[in-house]
Amino acid sequence: MTSMDIFKLFFNHDLRLDKLAKRNANKTKEEVEATLDDFMQPDPTFSKFYITGTLLKDEKFGINVLDKSKAILENLNLVFKNYQFTATTNDSFNSLTNGLTNIQIGEALIISDNDRLPEIDLATLTIDEESKVGHKKDEIRSVIESGAYLLYKEPAHHGFDLHLFSEENIYPRLFEAFKPLVDKEFRFFSINNKRMRSERHFYFETWTLDNPPHGAEEVFSETEI
Repeated sequence: MTSMDIFKLFFNHDLRLDKLAKRNANKTKEEVEATLDDFMQPDPTFSKFYITGTLLKDEKFGINVLDKSKAILENLNLVFKNYQFTATTNDSFNSLTNGLTNIQIGEALIISDNDRLPEIDLATLTIDEESKVGHKKDEIRSVIESGAYLLYKEPAHHGFDLHLFSEENIYPRLFEAFKPLVDKEFRFFSINNKRMRSERHFYFETWTLDNPPHGAEEVFSETEI
């Protein structure tokens, strides 16, 4: 088998922002009781994207193992051109690629186009696989409500994936950034995560690459959004 990158962009749109809030059991009576004005307002939503890949020949999993890993990160960097990048360690970087190179797996970058950062301890955003402390919903909500994006360097089987949280739906920008990479050795799948029901579906490329499950659409050079 010749070398082939299988690149997957999972998307979830219109997720309710209140799902990133603490549970009702921990709220005060005042927080639980919504006013009529609150009730009449549309529910604020957010989007999240999971970016992963498989080097099919070796069945290795992670963005970093792909032949075009450098190009993927460079194109993603262009999506956030002229933004500021602050790590959960409070270190600042001049580009997304530089930031991802310097942070550890489980850490994240806060991507902002202004000087305003969420008023939280950024270190609390770090995920810890050993202690099983995962994503903290309240902290994530604080970031995206501030107008910033949150990009995690997620653990993968053979390195790392990327997990992006955004208050706005930036799928079109991501789609246009990655589509130019498509060629005979780089296959790009856009995937509605709500339709992926199991780990077997997540890794569909290992058993049904040319007949992907419902919700996974292959992107070609002529594909339009």
